[in-house]
Amino acid sequence: MGVVGLLYVGAVLFINGLMLLGRVDPRSAGILNLFVGALQVITPIVLIITAGNRADAILGASGIFLFGFTYLYVGVGLLGTFDTTGVGYFSLFVAVMALGYSFANFRVLRDRPFSVIWLYWAFLWFLFFLLLGLKHANLTTYTGWVTAIEGWVTAAIPSFLLLTGYWQRWNQNIVATVLLVFGVVVFAALWPLTRKRGALSSRAGPAGGETIPAH
Repeated sequence: MGVVGLLYVGAVLFINGLMLLGRVDPRSAGILNLFVGALQVITPIVLIITAGNRADAILGASGIFLFGFTYLYVGVGLLGTFDTTGVGYFSLFVAVMALGYSFANFRVLRDRPFSVIWLYWAFLWFLFFLLLGLKHANLTTYTGWVTAIEGWVTAAIPSFLLLTGYWQRWNQNIVATVLLVFGVVVFAALWPLTRKRGALSSRAGPAGGETIPAH
C-alpha cells in the first residue's frame, strides 16, 4: 500500500516542481496536494494498524506522515493564499527527520537505495525551508527543477519498479550507488545553470507575475 502512495508522491512533486517553474497554476496544484496529502495520512494509519508488533513495519510507515502533512499543509496554503513561513519551518523539521530515516533505512531496515532516497528528500525539504521559511526567492527555479526531478527519481520510477517486481531483481548496492552519483552530479550541475537563467530573467524584468513558492 505504501508503494502505491509513493507513485502519487511522484505525481505531486512533479506538479509542484512545474508550479515553481511557472508552468502550473498554484491553486490547481493545491488540489492535487490535498488529494495526495490525504492519501499519505490514511496509508500509514492503515499500515500501522495492520503491522501488529512488527517494529520495522511501523518504522517504515511512520515516515510517510511527514509527507502527508506537508502536502496537506501546502494544499491548504495554496488554496487559501496563506503565508508560507509555517510550512517552510515544518520543512526544516522534515529535512532533519529525513536524515534520521536515512540512517534507519541503512542500519535498521538494511535498505540502502531508500537510505539514499531519504537523503534526496532531506536535501529537497531543506530547499523548501530556505525558499518558503527564509524567503530566498532566488532559489525558486533551482528548487523547481530539483522538485520535478525528484518526483520521478525518488518516487514515481522506484514505485513502478517495485510494483512490477523489477526493483527487487537488481543489486541493491549498485542501485544505491547509481542514485547517489546521479543526485550529486545532476543537482550540482543544475546550480550554475539555474543561477545563470535567474540572472538573465532579472535583467529582462518580471514576466508571468508573482511566484508563489510551495512544494
